Amino acid sequence: MQGTLVNTVSVIVGSLVGVFLRGRFPERVKGIVFQGIGLVTLFIGFQMASKTSNLIILFFSMLIGAIIGETLNIEGHIEGFGNFVKSKISSREDKFIDGFITAFLVFCMGSMTIVGSIEDGLNGNPSILYAKSMLDGFASLSLASALGLGVLFSAIPLLLYQGGITLLASLSKAFFTEAVINELSASGGIILIGLGINLLEIRKIRVANLLPSLAISAAITYLLPYMHII
Repeated sequence: MQGTLVNTVSVIVGSLVGVFLRGRFPERVKGIVFQGIGLVTLFIGFQMASKTSNLIILFFSMLIGAIIGETLNIEGHIEGFGNFVKSKISSREDKFIDGFITAFLVFCMGSMTIVGSIEDGLNGNPSILYAKSMLDGFASLSLASALGLGVLFSAIPLLLYQGGITLLASLSKAFFTEAVINELSASGGIILIGLGINLLEIRKIRVANLLPSLAISAAITYLLPYMHII
């Protein structure tokens, strides 16, 4: 868990600096920063999605995951939590929820999150998460300068999600094969592509409702060899 704790602190520090600098940037600068983040997010998403070795798994993972996420209204619950936090700190920022959800997805859907958390859980090696912490520190600074205080509070779900993967990996070492990790990354890549489309304001996609696809892709990939045996 040490890697996740360091990562969480880096996001908090970067976000605080970004919030401090936010009022010092003109709107046109914030706009181009926002678009730049969107383009990079798209690029990372395409890179990650290409890691899949089975398009059928990716397709059905996204399909089933989207149905589950939409039924559970995951994005609505995340927005509700964001609004609760916003009300508690008396924030009037109009992009608080956008910053909260965007930052969480950017910090948690990357391959470094999945591979780093699993490596920390399996082998007690947080080096990947340490490297991710440096990247997330600068990313949180950029995001917070464009989207405000919501980015700071994304550290809470980051801690829970990333720490949860680390804990799960330490308890289920046989589950996280190379194939499972690759398909997890591919599903995360599709989610990041959706997030990039949102950031560029091409179309509004409820990307948080796609999160169950991660669990579905991992489960299908792990069980597929046993299905073949049967």
